[in-house]
Amino acid sequence: MPLAPADDAFAAELAHHLPADTLRRAEPRYLEEPRGRWLGSAKWLALPRTAEEAASIVAAASQAGVGLLPYGGGTGLVGGQIASDGPAPLLVSLERMNAIRAVYPEENVLVAEAGTILQDVQSAAEQAGRLFPLSLASEGSARIGGLLSTNAGGVNVLRYGNARDLVLGLEAVLPDGTIWHGLRRLRKDNTGYDLRHLLCGAEGTLGLITAAALKLSARPAAQGTALLTVPDPKAALSLLARARDQLGDGISAFEVMHRMGFDFLTETLPDIRQPWQSPPDWSVLIELGLPRGLDPAAALETLFSEAFEAGLVSDGLIAQSRAQAQDFWALREQIPEANRRIGAISSHDISLPLSEIPAFITQAAPALAALGTFRINCFGHLGDGNLHYNVFPPAGANRSAYVHLRDDIKSCVHDLTHACGGSVSAEHGIGRLKVRDLQTYGDPAKLAAMRAIKSALDPKGIMNPGAVLPLPHDA
Repeated sequence: MPLAPADDAFAAELAHHLPADTLRRAEPRYLEEPRGRWLGSAKWLALPRTAEEAASIVAAASQAGVGLLPYGGGTGLVGGQIASDGPAPLLVSLERMNAIRAVYPEENVLVAEAGTILQDVQSAAEQAGRLFPLSLASEGSARIGGLLSTNAGGVNVLRYGNARDLVLGLEAVLPDGTIWHGLRRLRKDNTGYDLRHLLCGAEGTLGLITAAALKLSARPAAQGTALLTVPDPKAALSLLARARDQLGDGISAFEVMHRMGFDFLTETLPDIRQPWQSPPDWSVLIELGLPRGLDPAAALETLFSEAFEAGLVSDGLIAQSRAQAQDFWALREQIPEANRRIGAISSHDISLPLSEIPAFITQAAPALAALGTFRINCFGHLGDGNLHYNVFPPAGANRSAYVHLRDDIKSCVHDLTHACGGSVSAEHGIGRLKVRDLQTYGDPAKLAAMRAIKSALDPKGIMNPGAVLPLPHDA
């Protein structure tokens, strides 16, 4: 049955059952996404203050057959928060549900509502002497509900895991409007199917997360950061293996960066300080977090010395202060902004088995060269196999002259990723951008199970219609 639009008549009826100012006209900022590829069609925005209000909204939408579009911080890069086709959905933002409900330092648990900004969760954990390790470039605006719904990654996945690995329990509104009171703080709970992991990563297609019990960790007593020059990605992987042997779980982050990223920084953000006159072709950024009694600077010096003798590094800098470490991280964290200013023809968020990464990088460049002349910026979270492999026009050329090649470029990169046993969506999710990619590269048995789960939990198809799985008439 086709969905109905969230029109003025539906909004007027819904408003009777909600407190004043819960519904308002959708402002333009809710209808745009960071890359400007889509404009949303929603006319109305719901801003519940409690799980009960959210449940009333979902129940009303279910009864009327109106699509719901959950909206977090709006930072998603695959269009999961934007619907430009089909009947206008009702936008639901939980930004008013932004309370830290409780902190249990002895349990290493923090309970936060879904509208809480990630940076505020990090600060609350720090005030309790603990660490919430999820960290990414948009942490000043991304919200917990959206981060869990997309199973966000970031720079610390190597040590702490993805977003779903940091969740003990959830409170959520299911597609019929009932509230699942799963906000438990248990480390062990073998009582049937794990709805927590089903909702994390579902991108709002199976329910609306309203709060979460989050895992905290001990804060490292000492941190160390190094920026090392490596000859190639293969050497970077060997360096990672050596670092793991030496430091175990003390490695918090291990990032790889190609020279093109630094060239883009010089071109677009010249005020970003770079520690070299001529950037190396490949470099890695390592961060350690060690317990009391261990010296991260000494550990990095030992690692560098041994790696230098083995031919794995040729140069490097070990941060001598937190300010210098922040300068190193500024290089990595501003690369996406430099990319945006240059303007990619096609961007790819992929993951690969670690041992396949050198071969992929070696094969991808000549495969793309067969399509045209491009600049390639390859960087990312090498420790967990996640590469951001982005393709740009040559220097001085306008991106618009290459847009007709976008699909061919994406297919080239994704075909090779799939052939290497990788994933075409590492940490950004499927959204609407990669729905066809999921159908192309996804395992048929998995896709059938996903459709069955969607049909069982959301038979009317109201939850984020068109995201992750195609609409019925598009399948």
